[in-house]
Amino acid sequence: MEMAELTALLTPEGLRLLDALPAMESAGDVARTVTRLRKDGHAPDLVAAVVTQARLRARAVTKFGPFAERMLFTRAGLEQATRLSIAGRHAARFRDAGLARVADLGCGIGGDALGLAGLGLQVAAVDADELTAAIAAYNLAPFGDAVTVRHGTAEDADLSEVDAVWLDPARRTAGHSETTRTRPEDWSPSLDWAFSLAERLPTGIKLGPGLDRDLIPGDVEAQWVSADGSTVELVLWSRSLARDGVRRAALVIRGDAAHELTAPADAEDEPVRELGAFLHEPDGAVIRARLIGEVARSLQAGMLDEHIAYLTSDAALTSPFVSSFRVQESMPAKVPTINAALRARGIGRLEIKKRGVDVDPAQFRRKLVLGGTEEATLILTRLGTRRIAILAERVSR
Repeated sequence: MEMAELTALLTPEGLRLLDALPAMESAGDVARTVTRLRKDGHAPDLVAAVVTQARLRARAVTKFGPFAERMLFTRAGLEQATRLSIAGRHAARFRDAGLARVADLGCGIGGDALGLAGLGLQVAAVDADELTAAIAAYNLAPFGDAVTVRHGTAEDADLSEVDAVWLDPARRTAGHSETTRTRPEDWSPSLDWAFSLAERLPTGIKLGPGLDRDLIPGDVEAQWVSADGSTVELVLWSRSLARDGVRRAALVIRGDAAHELTAPADAEDEPVRELGAFLHEPDGAVIRARLIGEVARSLQAGMLDEHIAYLTSDAALTSPFVSSFRVQESMPAKVPTINAALRARGIGRLEIKKRGVDVDPAQFRRKLVLGGTEEATLILTRLGTRRIAILAERVSR
């Protein structure tokens, strides 16, 4: 988004026009809406702005629920924004630690500040991009004096009147047209600056879940978070925000349910054992947190292979931290052998999963013959140097 579009949008005419737009489900809907609005005499900048916002609001419902209906977004800002359900959980940690005044440095479109303010905390939000700060100010306006939004850098923010900090380092471009967390050396503010701040003030630092674990300081709590099967973030908590005795945590959220696994350090894996009656795939947050061993012990399971994150057991136990499958048969990962098994079982609907093998599931599927009425899961993996295929029935997600 350009500033001209935002200026056109933040007028009574622009906001009324946006709120009146119907849902647009397809590119055809967009084209028809643009044509109609231009025919009605609306300026090109305004038409582009309201149509873009209408599409982004529709996408934002998965993260912000009904709040999305009155918010404004940039594409990258929405992509990087914390889901409101997760932001609320983060905010509760500040509240429960007795930290009432929080600086949100790198606030983006205001998703995390929304969670903080929603729990009654005072928020001082800052973003280095002027356009993004303006959008955040609009999104947070309903909270009145409880939230202030300022255009500025994290490094220059006045922290003299806050109790704690929420920090989102990332690579950013103007208007948040690009926001990534893949190269720490490009981040603003820098990771070193963020860690230095975390030593002085209680701080939560939101990072990408794939951060090099060697960069994580030893005196913080590292919490990996997954939502509906996707590992979405790593948060490092310092000082009073870090829980006693916890250095590794996996928070698994599925729908409205949340489950957490915590430990004082990386968990030791269980020994390898032969394929049993059940196969278990640990959630991505559990894998990132290196707590597979904790889950294995709860399931009376062992590792299928010491280098691959699959567990196997004979006990009919399930866990919110794994997806579980009942093994039907295993075989060499050869197409003719797999097709014979699919035909014998009348499999017509097949989920394909893989780990530890260089296979494109979409391309592999085209080699398979599916003609029955039954459904199954095909798991492609390896045992040592052997590639195997496991045909299974999904028990839990």
